Amino acid sequence: MRLFSFHETYPRFRRNKQNGLTLIELMISLTLGLMVILAATGLVISTKQLFIVQTDGNDTQDTARFALDNISRSLKQAGFVNYDFSNSPLVTPAIATADLAGMDANSVSATSSDISTPLNSAVNSSDLLAVRFYGSGNTGNGDGTMSNCAGFSVPAPVSANTADQDRGWSIYYVANDNNNEPELVCKYFNSVSGKWSAQSIVKGVESFQVLYGLDTSSPTDGLANKYLTATAINALDAALVLTGATATEKAQDLNKKTYWKKILVVKLAMLVRGKENARNDATNSTYNLFGDAYATANGSNDPGTTIKEVSLPLASKNRVRKVYSATVQMRNICMVDPDHGLCLPPN
Repeated sequence: MRLFSFHETYPRFRRNKQNGLTLIELMISLTLGLMVILAATGLVISTKQLFIVQTDGNDTQDTARFALDNISRSLKQAGFVNYDFSNSPLVTPAIATADLAGMDANSVSATSSDISTPLNSAVNSSDLLAVRFYGSGNTGNGDGTMSNCAGFSVPAPVSANTADQDRGWSIYYVANDNNNEPELVCKYFNSVSGKWSAQSIVKGVESFQVLYGLDTSSPTDGLANKYLTATAINALDAALVLTGATATEKAQDLNKKTYWKKILVVKLAMLVRGKENARNDATNSTYNLFGDAYATANGSNDPGTTIKEVSLPLASKNRVRKVYSATVQMRNICMVDPDHGLCLPPN
C-alpha cells in the first residue's frame, strides 16, 4: 500500500523568470530612443542656426555702421581748408581739381597713384569713391585734426603752390581678399613713407554703390534736385565747352566748371553679408540698394544697385544679407574768391 504524497497531489508552482527582451520590445525601445535623440539634435541644430543668424545679423549691422560712419566722416572733410597755419593755402584756387571723384563699377590697385589707373573691374559692379581734403599741422604727420580713411593724420600742404597735389586722399572701393571674401578697402597716401597703400576697413561688403546729388538750378539754390551716377557726372563734364588754346588751359577751365564741384549730397548704399552659411530658406531674394523705384528706372544702367541671390556664388549663397544706406550732406561746397576770401558757388 502506497502512502499519500502531498507533492504528487499538489505539485509545486514554478514561476517563469524573464531573462531578456523580446525582439519586438527591443525594436520599440530603439525607435523611441532614436526619436528622442533626433528631436534633441534638431532642437540643438535649430537653436544654433538661430543663434548664428542673429549673430550674423548683428555683425552686418555693426559692419555697415562702421563703414558708413567712416565714409561719412571723409565726405564731411571734403573741401576743408585750414586757415590757422601760416603755410596753409588761404584760398582754394579755382583751377584746383574737385574734392570729389567717382567711378561706376570700378576699382584701383592698392599701390598705384591716386585713381588715375583704374582696373576696369569690380566686385558685383561696386563703385569707387574718392574724397580729397586739406590736412592740418606743420609737422610731417600733421597735428591729428584731419585724418584719412585709414585713420592716419594728414599734414597741411607744404605751400600754396603745391596745395592741390598735397591734399589728403580717402579712396573707397570693394575688392576680394585672399579667401575670396569681399571687403571695403581704404586707399590712401602715406605722407611719411611717400607711398600709396590700402587696407581693409570691413569685410562682407558684396556691393558698394554711390549716387551724387547735383544742383542743376540756374541760378543755384543750394538744393540737390537730381541724383546721378559718376558716369552721368562725367558725361556732363564731357559736354562742357572749354576755353583755352592749350591742353593745360582747357584742363584748368574744366576744373573751374566741373560738375563734381556742384555735388551737394552723396547717397551711399551697401549690401553686407554675414560670415557663415546660416540660412535654410530659399535663396532667391533680390536686393535693390537704392529701392525698387530706382531699380525700375535705372537698374539696367546701374547694375550694381540690384543684386540677385541666384547669381551669387554657391559657396556664399546661404549667408545672411541686408542693405544699409546713408545720405551725407556736403559741408564745404564752395569756391573761394582769391581777392576777397569769399565762398562762392562754382561756375
